[in-house]
Amino acid sequence: MVGGPAVRAALAGAEQDVIDRVREAYLLHDAGRTVNPDSYFLRFPEKPDSRIIALPAFLGGEAETAGIKWISSFPGNHDRGLPRASAVLVLNDYRTGYPTALLESAAISAARTAASAALAAGVLQDAPPRSWGVIGAGVIAREICRYLAATTPVPPVVHCHDLNPGAAERLAAGLPGGRAADLATACDADLVVFATTALRPYLPADHRFRPGQLVLHVSLRDLAPQTVLHAANIVDDVDHCLKQNTSPHLAEQLAGDRSFVTGTLAGVLRGDIAVPDDRPVIFSPFGMGILDLAVGRFVLDRAVATGTATEISDFFAPNGA
Repeated sequence: MVGGPAVRAALAGAEQDVIDRVREAYLLHDAGRTVNPDSYFLRFPEKPDSRIIALPAFLGGEAETAGIKWISSFPGNHDRGLPRASAVLVLNDYRTGYPTALLESAAISAARTAASAALAAGVLQDAPPRSWGVIGAGVIAREICRYLAATTPVPPVVHCHDLNPGAAERLAAGLPGGRAADLATACDADLVVFATTALRPYLPADHRFRPGQLVLHVSLRDLAPQTVLHAANIVDDVDHCLKQNTSPHLAEQLAGDRSFVTGTLAGVLRGDIAVPDDRPVIFSPFGMGILDLAVGRFVLDRAVATGTATEISDFFAPNGA
């Protein structure tokens, strides 16, 4: 078992290692060496903003690990003084199927999300951005900014926007050049990050990003489908991303087909997909369980090596019991 403090210790200062494992997972997925079923959403009629999601997966390659992440998102927790998200990750031995580890996974989930965003930023935009715009100022936004800062110079201006002005100010205070801003200003930055809990699009349908802008659409439901159709679109997995009323899913319904999808991030990494320079680029990652396995396995190996993992030797009943 690896608890929260040990998970955070394993991830501290390991941004490039985590990005490398996320990159490898994407490439293994593209090569057909993973199994990543649909995520399963447990929703609640009386709490439409809340959900618990199960993400089962198998990651091939050297790791050969199966497992499942069980992650909840309850935005009302902020009013209780609790984090919005909580999660556990179970890793299974591929040979026997036995569960081998249980890890606190809110930190792992945030790290793999941020690593995916930073990886995309590194390959989807030629010139270093002169400004960042960050919409949403919660844990995921902070983690994305940390991973971006670890892999690229922070620009002189970082515009931070949140429906809670205090949250935007706190995020801005931790970033060189950070400043609270309105939504329009944040959306005009060279690199725009959406990390909100939005359930449906709120940007006007006539909003258009400009050529050269890169939009990391991590929260998936901020953009009107018309905005998506006006851009080049890179996703992590087409089938996964175009469902559950994400903005790309709404764009598919509006357009009647998927021709607006330029390709996958793995395709860009392999050099099979050229990123257009005559349109803005939107990266929409649905977030796959294989990434949790990749980062979770990295965390487990580090925790075992440093002695911060807790072994429970008698967890399973003896044979025949």
